[in-house]
Amino acid sequence: MNAVSPARGGRLIVVSNRVALPRQTATGGLASAMRSALQERGGLWFGWSGKIANQTAGTLRYQQDGPVRYATMDLSRSDHDHFYDGYANRTLWPLLHYRPDLVDYNRGHLDGYLRVNRLFAERLAELIEPDDVIWINDYHLIPLAAMLRQRHIRNRIGFFLHTPLPADGLLITLPRHRELLGTLASYDLIGLHTARDQRSLEDYFVHELGASLRRGHRLRYGDRRFRAGVFPIGIDTQQVAQDAKQADSLEEIAQLRASLDGRVLIIGVDRLDYSKGLPQRFEAYARLLERAPEMHRKVSFLQIAPPSRGTVPEYRQIRRELERSAGHINGTYAAPDWAPIRYVNNSFPHSLLSGYYRHAKVGLVTPMRDGMNLVAKEYVASQDPDDPGVLVLSRFAGAAQELSQALLVNPADTEEVADALEQALSMPLAERRRRWRSMMDVLEKQDITAWRQSFLGALTD
Repeated sequence: MNAVSPARGGRLIVVSNRVALPRQTATGGLASAMRSALQERGGLWFGWSGKIANQTAGTLRYQQDGPVRYATMDLSRSDHDHFYDGYANRTLWPLLHYRPDLVDYNRGHLDGYLRVNRLFAERLAELIEPDDVIWINDYHLIPLAAMLRQRHIRNRIGFFLHTPLPADGLLITLPRHRELLGTLASYDLIGLHTARDQRSLEDYFVHELGASLRRGHRLRYGDRRFRAGVFPIGIDTQQVAQDAKQADSLEEIAQLRASLDGRVLIIGVDRLDYSKGLPQRFEAYARLLERAPEMHRKVSFLQIAPPSRGTVPEYRQIRRELERSAGHINGTYAAPDWAPIRYVNNSFPHSLLSGYYRHAKVGLVTPMRDGMNLVAKEYVASQDPDDPGVLVLSRFAGAAQELSQALLVNPADTEEVADALEQALSMPLAERRRRWRSMMDVLEKQDITAWRQSFLGALTD
């Protein structure tokens, strides 16, 4: 175990629940950003291997890919169930997405969550060198910095929360919230997506924990001084645009185009999750068809919703609800040559999705709450500049703070969403181009590279 002090010029150590190992195909923008940062300065990516073993492995597995070393550990079924399925996804996830009614608190799950974080800290502390900078990601690993500090690690440690952070009045409903959330003070920098999330963190520490807030969003809590910053995550804008353009030649895109037979496509792409507002989205689309019969046979809605967390009852319930809703819409409005809604539970490569986005005249992104929602940004980046589509976006997605030229809606108001769909479907080309260009300017400036450079620059400053 090393007693070390902060410095600027060492390796970068990235820590996440799951590690995106080299040559894995199913990686998104975040994995690419982390890899790029590690490639630039050399470093280590540490976390769970994604494998379930007979017992949680005390030894680490290593892989090397150029200047990047990957260190992973297996988890036992019990540890995984308590840490990941239990506390992370049945307690923290619903709370962070403003659903305290779905919080399932179990003391055994919390014990497992803390146990896995403690084991991460034990193994990681052995690998840290004096000049390393440590970047810990997401709600699975909130107490990790405090556990490293207990092991005399004094390096710079940053934390980025990829989910929303609700107001302090909701955070205090978490049992033993001070014990867990107070450990955030052990970080030097906490990164959040929006100013609203930043205010929530500051209010919690000031009003609930008695911290003092100073200029520059600097907080003092006990003997710790730390800072909260807003760093909205971006996408690889140019790569997405290039993929979308190239996808025009793919057979799958030709098949989609042929199946539409000239009809306008509305698209939604979301992981199957109650935070995404999918039942309300289906209801809004049904309302559009009910009140605008002239749209019948002229529009088709494709909702792609890959399943996730199938062991959690709420996720099985929402899947059944959506299947019933899609069946009801098609049963009510379909014609022999027209299915109003296409509900698909498969996942697709990013390169193909960008082609689907490009062909859709409306992107429908209406989560009830979302930290950022990169689908909204990918939809915009995928558009044909000469004939762009229209983004209908929830006000409660972090992306709404940047993409103000989208049609912003309250996803719980199905009439408002139906209004926005009508407006999008009839929007003149000149207005579509103007709105798209404004949003694309933002995405080109605040891409995934700018995000990681901004966060790391603040952490090492």
